[in-house]
Amino acid sequence: MLASASPRRRELLAGIGLAFEVRPAALDESLRNGESPERHVTRLALEKASAVGGEGELVLAADTIVVIDGEILGKPADDDDARRMLHRLQGREHRVLTAVALRAVAAERVASAAAESAVRMRALGAEEIAWYVATGEPADKAGAYALQGIGGLFVEAIRGSSSNVIGLPLGVVYDLFPRLGYDLRDFREASGRAGS
Repeated sequence: MLASASPRRRELLAGIGLAFEVRPAALDESLRNGESPERHVTRLALEKASAVGGEGELVLAADTIVVIDGEILGKPADDDDARRMLHRLQGREHRVLTAVALRAVAAERVASAAAESAVRMRALGAEEIAWYVATGEPADKAGAYALQGIGGLFVEAIRGSSSNVIGLPLGVVYDLFPRLGYDLRDFREASGRAGS
């Protein structure tokens, strides 16, 4: 089961042929006092994994953040906020952190790990930023851009996992399954077994 409403995460899992059910976890994602970006993103992934799931289910949860100059850039509050974020990111490198948690409900076991990618955005003028914000794409994206969409036009380079930047580092997901005694390959639709 995927504890996320993110269409990007659904697309990534469907792209590798996994069978899964979507059951988003709703919780307060506010940053706590003194919480580092790494602790914040890991805490949220673990809390999401614990918030949903029934007997016999595996729950996969993730949280992604964009970090620049030590500040977390979440989803923009409005168009002005999206423009502010993009002005900060343009022409510079920033970090994208995604924490992933996998929970086996019946066994009361959980495994988690995180990925970090460095993304360099090209220099953008105010007109380009205004045009991009007007497309509506930045509205629900951490850091106000989408690598897999129009925002990909503005990304010069990535060091690390591109699926991490989209919102779910597939290599991390693959590695978590054996830590709980499972093989992700057994949850592909082609195998005839359900993945939720």
